[in-house]
Amino acid sequence: MEGQEVKLLGARFSIFAHRVEWVLKLKGIEYEVVEEDLTNKSPLLLNYNPIYKKVPVLLHHGNPIAESLVIIEYIDDTWKQNPIFPQDPYERATVRFWAKFVEEKDALQALEGELMKGKKKFFGGDMIGVLDIVLGWITIWLGAVEEAACFKVLDPCKYPCIGKWVERFVELPVIRANSPPKDQLVPFFQKFRELGLASAAKK
Repeated sequence: MEGQEVKLLGARFSIFAHRVEWVLKLKGIEYEVVEEDLTNKSPLLLNYNPIYKKVPVLLHHGNPIAESLVIIEYIDDTWKQNPIFPQDPYERATVRFWAKFVEEKDALQALEGELMKGKKKFFGGDMIGVLDIVLGWITIWLGAVEEAACFKVLDPCKYPCIGKWVERFVELPVIRANSPPKDQLVPFFQKFRELGLASAAKK
């Protein structure tokens, strides 16, 4: 697989683009990142994702795939090494349910219970899986948001299993090497908070 055959349209601080990068790295796939300015979207992004006009978009042999969960499943189906989804159909359906649940709801309490079952190391068991990837934003982005906004969301006393999972997840070399530094994320979120407060004050 030549590196130029796989391109990822992403953005440095996009949670969803980083999900895809983590999977590409875990599978050892060579790829090129095309960095997008989300305040001034390129014709390339608008051409390949004309409906949602957002990152990430994966280009494989020039064919675009949009939406992070769809991209992750496509990657897992196309490159069989280091599988992210379970092979068992029932387990695969269960993981899909949880991934969709996490996308749509405040799921911390339910996920705490899921980790407690069988004292799992990761949501995928002993190895990282798709649900770990989907939840990966908690490990880095949430901490930066909490610091920028001066409030606590993830209480390790209330969610001890998630707290330990966070520690294990961020220590994975692939995750640590392919995530934006917290000291860059905090000012990024502080800027958005200030813009939001200024906008609210004008109303």
